[in-house]
Amino acid sequence: MAIPECVVHGLAWRDGVLVDDDVTAEEIAAVARTDGTVAWVDLLNPSRQDIVALADRLDLAPTAVDDIYGPHERPKVVRHGANLYFTVYAARLGPAGASASAERLVIDRISGLVLPHLLVTIRLDNEFDMAPVIQRWLENNDLLRSGVGALLHGLLDEVVDGHFATIQQLDDEIEDLEDELFADGPPGQSFVQRVYRFRKDLVKLRRVVLPMREVVNALVRHRERDGSDLDHWFDDLYDHVLRASEWTESLRDLVTTIFEANLSLQDSRLNVIMKKLAGWGAIIAIPTAITGWFGQNVPYPGFDKPSGLWMSMWLILILSGGLFVMFRRRDWL
Repeated sequence: MAIPECVVHGLAWRDGVLVDDDVTAEEIAAVARTDGTVAWVDLLNPSRQDIVALADRLDLAPTAVDDIYGPHERPKVVRHGANLYFTVYAARLGPAGASASAERLVIDRISGLVLPHLLVTIRLDNEFDMAPVIQRWLENNDLLRSGVGALLHGLLDEVVDGHFATIQQLDDEIEDLEDELFADGPPGQSFVQRVYRFRKDLVKLRRVVLPMREVVNALVRHRERDGSDLDHWFDDLYDHVLRASEWTESLRDLVTTIFEANLSLQDSRLNVIMKKLAGWGAIIAIPTAITGWFGQNVPYPGFDKPSGLWMSMWLILILSGGLFVMFRRRDWL
């Protein structure tokens, strides 16, 4: 029987007590069939041959192999025979890129198999840190007496907490966008780029956060509720998932509002500019018309006399000043 050749790490508990801190690839099948034992095995960057070897040792359905190694899988839960397969995505924000097209949101795929006594996690890279998850399990080892569901809860709870942290960062950023939007002076091109990056990150985040409702709901539905503390922990996890989903949706509404408010402010500023241009255009038209009239080569009252010059100057000052005062009262200037 083939043995997975990828990096394998695992832990095993019996009655809530850690009994093995280094489950190897050769021990996977034995641990999975040992009553009274709860174990976790992590496969890092496995090849397709490793997945086939794992399926052979654990008697997995052939369809599980396609799901485990399938690209671009959405968050989901699927039953393969007596076992459950799930895919979830952890999310975190990286440093802001220099260009508007630079991706800042980093998502890490975590796949898993839920067997009666074994949780197998499959990671295609080492970006997602399993140390906080292991720490959760060790701090709540009494909960592990409830079975493999406790391991599953600890993993999903860490993923959802990561979603919350990412959403909080986006929420803080949207407050900065609001402050910049309503600051003195119109926002520059960098503001539009930030809004574009924000919407791009938010759309990507929604794709991994919103399906978590169905994932957790399906896991709760497939496991037998026995009235233990684990039931309450999963209920609390589902509540956290709902809150993360609602928070993500509220951010979507906020960024849409900011985008529309920016357009409205641009239209308002354009209207103000047009009013000022129209007002000054009307004021400038008065001296242009008067000097043009008095500049005709025909006799007129005051022609070739100083009184004509003074008359034109007074007309310009009175009419232009009157228009200026009127436009000023109407808040055009």
